[in-house]
Amino acid sequence: MSDPTTTGLDGVYRAEFGRAVATVARLTGDIGTAEDAVQEAFAAAVRTWRRDGVPANPGAWITTAARRRALDGLRRESARGGKEREALRATPAPAEPDDPGLPDDRLRMIFTCCHPALAPPARVALTLRFVCGLRTTEIARAFLQSEATMAQRITRAKAKIRQARIPLRVPPAALLPERTPTVLAVIYLMFTEGYFATSGPRAVRDELCDEAIRVGRLLCDLLPVEEHAVRSEAYALLALMLLTDSRRSTRRTTGGELVPLDEQDRAAWDRAGIRAGLDCLLIAAEGGGPYLAQARIAAAHAVAPEWAATDWRAIVAAYDELMSYAPSPAVAVNRAIAVGMRDGPERGLAVLDEIADDHPRAAGHPVAAARADLFRRAGRPSDAVPEYRAAIAAAGNDAARGYLRRRLAEAEGAARTHPSPAAGS
Repeated sequence: MSDPTTTGLDGVYRAEFGRAVATVARLTGDIGTAEDAVQEAFAAAVRTWRRDGVPANPGAWITTAARRRALDGLRRESARGGKEREALRATPAPAEPDDPGLPDDRLRMIFTCCHPALAPPARVALTLRFVCGLRTTEIARAFLQSEATMAQRITRAKAKIRQARIPLRVPPAALLPERTPTVLAVIYLMFTEGYFATSGPRAVRDELCDEAIRVGRLLCDLLPVEEHAVRSEAYALLALMLLTDSRRSTRRTTGGELVPLDEQDRAAWDRAGIRAGLDCLLIAAEGGGPYLAQARIAAAHAVAPEWAATDWRAIVAAYDELMSYAPSPAVAVNRAIAVGMRDGPERGLAVLDEIADDHPRAAGHPVAAARADLFRRAGRPSDAVPEYRAAIAAAGNDAARGYLRRRLAEAEGAARTHPSPAAGS
């Protein structure tokens, strides 16, 4: 039987690890020191909480314990005589005290993880680790690499930050435009990991969705009005997140199972969030780019009063626009689904077949799940069954597997009573 304290601590770890590291790193000026202190704090929590119970504010407990451990470690280092100057030279200076205009530790951490001195794969790995709070094994799975390889990448990136003395700060206003596009990509990565959790027991990580939107708002407020292009891009991302997030509460059953878009209770969608997203979309409309195209897709879903009234022509057009900016197998698969909704499931299946021909490696959960759903909608349950099985095998999230298993059972039942007709009949 699992230990309830340890089980509950896993949720606290996912919710609070990144926040705690960001706070302690600001105080110490070093991500590695902060990470070690937070890890020690969680180890202490296992012992203490098992004895005394989980505190009312576990995140504050972890951050306070980590801060004390980090400061104690720095005091010990400074007491080692001749090593003091060496330690000071090796450790970046702590971030500047809170400025009323730049109040956020998480935003500082994002800009540090996205510093141009770091290679793009390292930026993503650091963000997943220190902003999203994913464990190394989870990041390795996302990169399709071994845990040892990913651990080395993260270690080298932390060493680069230390050796290059990259400061934990939001850059000066003059550097914001050139640094912002990378930061926007990281904020979106943070949001998507919250909205579509790649692993773990939950389909949605609410704390990451909330943090991504909050940090996205902060960034929009920071950007100068005269920087039209990058400001439009930031507002497009904020619109995309707000419009998508408006459906978050309806994406799960009380048991945690995923609810597809066509089965969600639209009356329960967050109307204030939709209005805020549409307002941001108006600001972003003067620009362009992939976030704007995706925000238009999210807006088409958000304003449709019911599934049958969805403007699939507008959605396919937005996917065509998105493909011109950021072509990828994943975008192509989603476009094929939209084509299937606009022109019929058989046409969508044909487009998916074209994708498979062009991208033979574009297999796995998204493609199999898309094919399964289109087969189901086409009244071909026997063809849907193997696709659902393939999607289940490739899914990394417990809640996603639960939803797919339900669909598989439905398809198997339908296949027994109504065998699939031949394609095109």
